Amino acid sequence: MNHDVLQIIGALTVLAGYVATQLRWTTPRSIGYLTANTLGAGVLAWLAWTSRDWGFLLLEGVWSAVSAASLIAVLRTPSTPDPA
Repeated sequence: MNHDVLQIIGALTVLAGYVATQLRWTTPRSIGYLTANTLGAGVLAWLAWTSRDWGFLLLEGVWSAVSAASLIAVLRTPSTPDPA
């Protein structure tokens, strides 16, 4: 796939999570938001690595790593049963 197309897909993925959070469709600790950030920033980090764009790699690499760590933490947290 074209490098530019992948950049756009990665950016739109991150932005979709951000917009959804700003519109209160989701929360910053939701699985959807964290997954979008992890994947979108991960794609952008990979593209930055292949282009040797070190500043962008730093930004997107850390963004993806923090999002992934938060996603893992959310997935490991036991869910509270619904009160019946």
